[in-house]
Amino acid sequence: MSEDATPEEEPELEEEPELEPRWLIAANVVRWRRYGKGGQELRPGTKACRGGSKVYVIGYRPGGADVLTTIGRGRHTGTYITLDLATRHLHTFRAALVRSPVVLRRDAEDTAGRDWEGRELTEERAARFERQAAEERLARWPGIPHPTPCRCHECLTLSSA
Repeated sequence: MSEDATPEEEPELEEEPELEPRWLIAANVVRWRRYGKGGQELRPGTKACRGGSKVYVIGYRPGGADVLTTIGRGRHTGTYITLDLATRHLHTFRAALVRSPVVLRRDAEDTAGRDWEGRELTEERAARFERQAAEERLARWPGIPHPTPCRCHECLTLSSA
């Protein structure tokens, strides 16, 4: 670089507005789920998320809450993705104050149905989703015995109690 050359000026980056923390529902993807004919096979997590990974519920489809719109880290890329997951594939629903800019930005971009706002309503909805997820998991394979050994969410929960 010669003495007369001036260093290139860096373009000024636009600062994004500060996003306010928001109460969302956090949940975990089940570690193992029953799959296949008669529920005799086990699969870890879901196709898009690893078992045990944390996701944030940002809404659900009107007319039923059996499919939830979530934000979480993808199984293969590790980056945040927005996807619809069946309620039965999630557990440990809870209210969480989210400060992550990535999650807040994706939440603002998505137009999924949400009828909760604030801590109290978020906690109520999380409890409702937890009950619904347990009911859906039990109703999925009625009267069909679990594989031996079984590591599905219900069996793992019973063995740790």
